[in-house]
Amino acid sequence: MSVADEEAALLGLAPVAPDRTVAYGPHPDQIVDLYLPRAADGGRARTAGGPPVVLLHGGFWRAAYDRRHLSPLAAELAGRGLPVALAEYRRVGAGGGAPQTFEDVTAGIAAAVREVPGGGAPVLVGHSAGGHLALLAAGRPGTPVSRVLAVSPVADLARAHALGLSNGAVAELLGAGPGLAARMAAADPACHPPAGVPVTILHGTDDPDVPLDLSRRYAAHSPGTTDLRELPGVGHYGPVTPGSPSCHTLVALLHRPCST
Repeated sequence: MSVADEEAALLGLAPVAPDRTVAYGPHPDQIVDLYLPRAADGGRARTAGGPPVVLLHGGFWRAAYDRRHLSPLAAELAGRGLPVALAEYRRVGAGGGAPQTFEDVTAGIAAAVREVPGGGAPVLVGHSAGGHLALLAAGRPGTPVSRVLAVSPVADLARAHALGLSNGAVAELLGAGPGLAARMAAADPACHPPAGVPVTILHGTDDPDVPLDLSRRYAAHSPGTTDLRELPGVGHYGPVTPGSPSCHTLVALLHRPCST
């Protein structure tokens, strides 16, 4: 599959309905979709075959993009024995932005920990802007996750802003104007190394949306705690598209036992 075809391949998949949805706040976007593990015959599994997963979607933090494009991945992981919580959060243009988006991620993770079967601290998986949110959570002491797997993340917010990614998405998230530098430093994962949480990053070398350089810069700020895995010839969407070779890599990493 060419890099140009990756977005169409993912967005062309039909959304998959969850087993149930739980709310963690009064706003319509403060919800978590639960996908329960499936047995080989397609029925619900009695026990989980792997760690619980909290999944955060991307879309440059904008309301135009919601969690549904990652529902096929959530269903794929559930089919492989992993209980999954696909979290929604308030986004720019619909009540989100800083600090609401960040507050919702914290509350969504807590809701997932309460609701996802299997026990134990979950693996936090984020794609693109969701990868930024996952890495930011990893830098906050006390976040109840066992490890973080960030896919094509906006891992260095200052660099993303300097590059003007997605027509100024970082400034939209944080609010332009006086104090932007301070707000950016507070929300930049590159300024907040993982707080005792192992981090793995998957990033395609041919990503046209979020340059690989952002993940390299983040890894340079957190040596020894971040495992950066570069995917040759892969673009932005391949690792979260069920059936793709790079998605197989993601699934294998999720089934890998946690090590610190």
